[in-house]
Amino acid sequence: MSFFSGLDSERYDRQYSDRELVRRIVSYFRPFGAQLAAVSVFILLISASGAAVPVLVARGVDELSATYSQRQMLILVGAVLLSGVVVWVSNWMRRRIVARIIGDIILALRTGAFRAAVAHDLSFYDEFASGKVVSRITSDTQDFGNTVVLVTDLISQFIQSLILAVFLIRIDLRLALLTFAFLPVLFLAALGFRRMARAVTREGMRAMANVNATIKETVSGIAVAKNFRQEHLIFEEFDRANQQSYRVNVRRGMVLSMVFPSLNALSGIATALLLYFGGLATAAGTVTVGSWYLFMESLDRFFFPVLNLSAFWTQVQQGLSAAERIFALMDAEPQVVQVDQRPVPLLRGDIRFENVCFRYSDKETVLEDFNLHVSPGETVALVGHTGAGKSSIARLIARFYEFQKGRILIDGHDIRTFNLNDYRRQLGIVSQTPFLFSGTVEENICYACPGGANREQIEYVANQIGGGEWLETLSHGLDTEVGERGALLSMGQRQLVSLMRVLVQQPAVFILDEATASIDPFTERQIQEALNLILANTTSIIIAHRLSTVKAADRIIVLDHGKIIEEGNHEELLQRGGHYATLYNTYFRHQSLAYVEEARRLAAEAHEREQTSRG
Repeated sequence: MSFFSGLDSERYDRQYSDRELVRRIVSYFRPFGAQLAAVSVFILLISASGAAVPVLVARGVDELSATYSQRQMLILVGAVLLSGVVVWVSNWMRRRIVARIIGDIILALRTGAFRAAVAHDLSFYDEFASGKVVSRITSDTQDFGNTVVLVTDLISQFIQSLILAVFLIRIDLRLALLTFAFLPVLFLAALGFRRMARAVTREGMRAMANVNATIKETVSGIAVAKNFRQEHLIFEEFDRANQQSYRVNVRRGMVLSMVFPSLNALSGIATALLLYFGGLATAAGTVTVGSWYLFMESLDRFFFPVLNLSAFWTQVQQGLSAAERIFALMDAEPQVVQVDQRPVPLLRGDIRFENVCFRYSDKETVLEDFNLHVSPGETVALVGHTGAGKSSIARLIARFYEFQKGRILIDGHDIRTFNLNDYRRQLGIVSQTPFLFSGTVEENICYACPGGANREQIEYVANQIGGGEWLETLSHGLDTEVGERGALLSMGQRQLVSLMRVLVQQPAVFILDEATASIDPFTERQIQEALNLILANTTSIIIAHRLSTVKAADRIIVLDHGKIIEEGNHEELLQRGGHYATLYNTYFRHQSLAYVEEARRLAAEAHEREQTSRG
């Protein structure tokens, strides 16, 4: 067993060019024009004040070396101090505004990514691990926000470099050109790391997504692991994912570690050359000592943004990779496509399959030219061996999956022409393993209440089931906490809460995949009462596992490999002695009262014979 699937890209991933990514990212910044203008002003103040310090010191050195005075010294100190204060205040204001902008953009990205994730059909989650989707919504959006903060710092440093460049050209053109000559070399070196950085960064993100997916999968199944004493196995699964993430990120770190030393070596060469030629110019008197100091002091400030951009290019690439993964999730094409979005009238529940073909993959055909008609108010039980197509029929009615050919009609309308949300509001669906959210029983029952049903309405519906006796089995009635996934309730109680959720919703079409878990007769009777209340007012499609449900159905559809091989009521199908009769004797007969009484009689006779033989 393994939850770990390597570092391959997801099928819905796509490659965006940097231009496409930047254009898409800019669209998120457009609503913040005024704030960005303020940030630009503060960046200019920071850059100008930062660039002013070495210029002021250089001019001060020249002035003081010529005619020293305490007044000039105080003016120089005051100017440098003022520049530092302006830099501090402007930087504080800039970061405050940027933090708010980034927070809003991350909020918008997460909202868009989560909305896209929720909108995807079930086939999407059959193929892609939910933990990896979570990683894109949480970790990748945060990485993108960190990158934007880094970029604003780099922009400030670049503007500062441009201001210094103007001063350097005015002081000595030859030394300025010598300084600028190294820029193409640094840029070429930075570009050399670009592709490598994007590749290892993308791998690192995939590795982290694998870790997240493994943690989610193993923690979700912790009860099963403990039941079978397999805690060591889930640790090994996590350790494998974590170790691979470690190896990938070490490799990424090795790539990153080559950037700064390489670029520092190049800047060191530039510093040595400037020191040599500047010293000669100063000795010759063509450049003052202050100007030479300005060149030497400005060199670090001038090259620092270039070095930063190169060294932090991987972080920039990480931000672009994060944006790429977020937008890929948003842009993933849904398989379930509605050809129209017309409003849905109040449905009667007339369901018709016309020559429907459906497959989960190209190699797995489930339904082929399938035809079925369910009349309004009819209860149809689907029975058959595993893989016969029972669940697929229910999922297609609910539009959880897309069928490839044919039509499915509700009240004569193609379900692909309905507004999907409005359509599903008129469906009541209970899965084989009822899912409850953390909270109270009342909150779970009212999860999709139309218009917000009040407590009195819920209690009225609850009391229709066995006079409300099932509520007495709950420690605090409707206020009982159900725990994570309903873990604090029994399976029978979870089923009752799920059925209550449908009863309150009052759907037109009811789809039930009955649970196979054994429950006590008291709870089974209450579940049957709840089912009867629902079945009385809906068109119902039931994937039946209980004999009581099968016998109560108006019609039983017997499926085999996606085809209807028999249909009729319980007695008719038994009399035919066909496939249903075989299924009955194999799966259902032992649930009947006659079978139980016959088994008791045979056991009693065997016991009597044993006693007689001993006597």
